[in-house]
Amino acid sequence: MIPSDTINIPSPASLAFSSTTTAAAALKLIDAAGDFITRGVRIGDIIYSQGAVVSIVTAVDSATQLSVDLAVGTGNTYDLYASPDSPNNGCVLYVGDISLGATMTIITAGGDEIAFAGLLAGSFIPVQTTRVKSTDTLAAGIIALW
Repeated sequence: MIPSDTINIPSPASLAFSSTTTAAAALKLIDAAGDFITRGVRIGDIIYSQGAVVSIVTAVDSATQLSVDLAVGTGNTYDLYASPDSPNNGCVLYVGDISLGATMTIITAGGDEIAFAGLLAGSFIPVQTTRVKSTDTLAAGIIALW
């Protein structure tokens, strides 16, 4: 999963499809093979690109172009999650690596913001989590488990 201050962790059950972008433009995702209208892509769907960028669909411009809140470059693989269809009701987290003394800030299923301190690599966070905030989180290898 990719930490974000604004976008929840997508449920794995909501993976709609995976593909590769064919062009780049400011705040756009362009895929000649996308067929976004037929596939029912909607505003609010979540895009994970190459495991490092998380973006949200802000408009379906055409069958091959989406407006997004963070651009996805040319030749990048991406996964599109139909977020409104299958919201994240909370998952537990596994933390693979964390900087010594770092904190990890999460949003719980109940809407609370909690900063965990003193985490160790290889530990679990047994709290129903909907988001890991990128601000103040120095962890890697985070896996969301349902």
